[in-house]
Amino acid sequence: MGGPSFCSGAAYFLHYLSSTNIAMAKGGMKKAAATAMSKGALAESLANSCELKKGVVSKLLGSLAEVGQAEVKKSGVFTIPGLARIKTRRKPATKATKRMMFGKETVVKAKPAKTVVKAFAVAALKKVI
Repeated sequence: MGGPSFCSGAAYFLHYLSSTNIAMAKGGMKKAAATAMSKGALAESLANSCELKKGVVSKLLGSLAEVGQAEVKKSGVFTIPGLARIKTRRKPATKATKRMMFGKETVVKAKPAKTVVKAFAVAALKKVI
């Protein structure tokens, strides 16, 4: 008498455990994605630390971006001291060819040369992290 009810209860428990809770546990165990600081939040943080108005700091950040864009376009390198270095690199053009991809021969289209912009963390930032 006790055997069949126990077996059906155990089977139900195993079925319930395997279908919903394990799937929920896998999805629920992930860490929440970190969000980047917005321009307004950055301006407010800098304004509080330097005792300036948020609007002034926001304009300063805008002018920093403009100066950085102009400098990268002109010389190809721009450094924000203690934070990052932005560089440009010239990627050469590629010819149209046939290449093996996943065991199949595919035709790859020709691509023109282009300038790629990359940002690198400076040594001071790497030491802190």
